[in-house]
Amino acid sequence: MAMAAGFGPPLSFCAGFRRTLPRMNVRYLLITAGALLSLSDDGLASERTLTVKATAYNSTPAQTVGDPTRAAWGDELRPGMRVIAVSPDLLELGLTRGTEVRIDGVEGTWIVLDRTHSRHRKRIDLYMGNDVKAARRWGIRTVTIRWTPGEASSAEQSASN
Repeated sequence: MAMAAGFGPPLSFCAGFRRTLPRMNVRYLLITAGALLSLSDDGLASERTLTVKATAYNSTPAQTVGDPTRAAWGDELRPGMRVIAVSPDLLELGLTRGTEVRIDGVEGTWIVLDRTHSRHRKRIDLYMGNDVKAARRWGIRTVTIRWTPGEASSAEQSASN
């Protein structure tokens, strides 16, 4: 039996084994592994944390595509709501529509009801109603966010009715 550079199993074994494995989607494997890692000892999802870039946005025609009072999933945005938009990669980590999020250094709980443009990665966008000056003061910050995957808020559920 031939050995691969003196290490590991015989090459013939590796080649045969690889042919028998179905092609797996790497993204699926990573998401599944992430979900398993977020489970606590009792099998319940535990709080996750992540450091992201945070910007702010408003209900103005210049900052959106289409109706500035409608979020990506069709929810109506009203000044005073604590809503965030998340980048597509964060959706895959469990920050889905209705998820409650705490942002270190920012008061209260925020609800995921919107999505950012697909070009963004590891980014959230805080909704600041019509207060453009507040959004500009916010600027771009690096923040830590905390959430529990699969935990939809009661505010999101009532907003969808």
